[in-house]
Amino acid sequence: MRSLKLPARWRLAPTDGQQAARLASELGLSPLAARVLLARGLHDPLSARRFLNPSLDDLHDPLSMRDMDVAADRLRRAIAERQPLLLYGDYDVDGATSVVMLHKAIELAGHRASVQIPHRLREGYGLHTHLVEQAASEGVRLIVSLDTGVRAHEAIRRARELGVDVIVVDHHLPDRELPPASAVLNPRRSDCPYPEKNLTAAGLTLKLVQALLAALDFSTSRREALLRSFVKLAAIGTVADVAPLTGENRILVKHGLEGLRSVRNPGLRELLKAAGFAEGDALTAEQVAFRLAPRMNAAGRMDHASSVVRLLLTDQPELARELAGQLEDWNRRRQAAEEDILRQVEEQCLQTPVREGDAALVFLGPFHRGVVGIVAARLVERYHRPVFVLSEIADEGVAQGSGRSIPAFHLLEALESMADLFLHYGGHKQAAGVTLPLHQVDEFRRRLNEYAAARLSPEDFQPSLEVDAEFRLEELSEQAIRDLLRLAPFGCGNPPPVLVLRDAEIPSPPVVFKERHVRVGLRQGNRTLVVKGFDFAGRLAELAPGARLDAAICLRDDPAGAARGYAGWNALLLDVRTATR
Repeated sequence: MRSLKLPARWRLAPTDGQQAARLASELGLSPLAARVLLARGLHDPLSARRFLNPSLDDLHDPLSMRDMDVAADRLRRAIAERQPLLLYGDYDVDGATSVVMLHKAIELAGHRASVQIPHRLREGYGLHTHLVEQAASEGVRLIVSLDTGVRAHEAIRRARELGVDVIVVDHHLPDRELPPASAVLNPRRSDCPYPEKNLTAAGLTLKLVQALLAALDFSTSRREALLRSFVKLAAIGTVADVAPLTGENRILVKHGLEGLRSVRNPGLRELLKAAGFAEGDALTAEQVAFRLAPRMNAAGRMDHASSVVRLLLTDQPELARELAGQLEDWNRRRQAAEEDILRQVEEQCLQTPVREGDAALVFLGPFHRGVVGIVAARLVERYHRPVFVLSEIADEGVAQGSGRSIPAFHLLEALESMADLFLHYGGHKQAAGVTLPLHQVDEFRRRLNEYAAARLSPEDFQPSLEVDAEFRLEELSEQAIRDLLRLAPFGCGNPPPVLVLRDAEIPSPPVVFKERHVRVGLRQGNRTLVVKGFDFAGRLAELAPGARLDAAICLRDDPAGAARGYAGWNALLLDVRTATR
């Protein structure tokens, strides 16, 4: 969570003081933490206790997922009969971790699988017909499609014609009709009773691994140890795919992060080292999202994602070190490409400024295709409206790129309303990808803007801040902070607690650091809280000494500070406004 460059609408969750007091008493929590739990819909002690203490025992039975029994049986038959099988995964972190988990589980069961990851730029997203035909010609009799495939009707029909079975493990929104696969593991399908709908492909693969290993002659203790090992990769895939950290995802990520403190896998050890982590470090979900996942994604964006799979499957420390070094180099190149696209977009905006009436934005240029999705996300933060960034592929006469959205706008529904424009498209509510003829880009821009303008209100274009609770500085005891941080892991669907401090005084001039950020004190009574405001230098006039403000802050884990002997938390200034009382 970052500071807001522009003032936002604050949405304060209603709180029942008596109910908060009862919950605090039942759970032995501070009243402030109890108010935050209530704001997040955790009203009864049982659900709140499960949230605060997520257990692997609370994971649902894998066999309650539609087609899970069929998928596990088909995999076991392939293993028993030594049938050639192929794991086909998407090129992002979710796909790569899914491939690695299932590959290792198949090895544990006594068989081996080949792996194929498509090249992002040359082959693009999805399970393609020519790849199915190639696999069949090589004798493959079972393909497991991981993090892709739920809309690959043509490719899977071709596989059936060639006598190749396909298991789809994909969390993306399916069409009204499912592809003719042997099994489709996707809790979003309309006939699936599985209660957790927000699992990523990594989470779904973990459930398949559980079902597969259940039939093996392993002791209970060994199965539990293997589950804890697989959960580490499932957690990385879940966080990297920006899944809501609630329900089963919260359980997986909580235990996976704890497991990352002790890692045996040579590739994962080298990856953690390259990202600046030492053995035993307690990682946060935010660190996985912004330090670990970008290095893994850089392979698919700048070269080929198969390097990540090789890294996580190798048992050779020297090769692991070499591959981790490659990821580090590609990540630096990814960062440079990203900044270059942002510079080009800024130049376009100088020539054609973004107007108030522009409900959605489409940028086109000779951009590096591997990073357009990241740039689109950054532009959504800047302009707070849906954005597509398209790369111009002049020699093919097409534009290809990615879009990101604001919470009020469903990207996939928008694309479906103008499907005639695209050669290919897909995605979900907040992220999507498209390929279309270059001559259709202006029409796409016009239709998308028209569609968004008809569905979004002026308020949708203003940032909003969901506030959990008001507080006074005297409430911010060490116990209250510990209790609030127990809500971690923080991320999508479970952000750090956002609190509002009313009528605080700025006691002294703020300190600007690294040109863009500020450090400032907030005084209330005889207590002062020092907060950091990232990218807040443009709002210095609001932080003049003596000013009385209402301040929105969030509390976050600070493992780096704890490692240096400081408090294991810090306070981030999100927004300010003139005090209302």
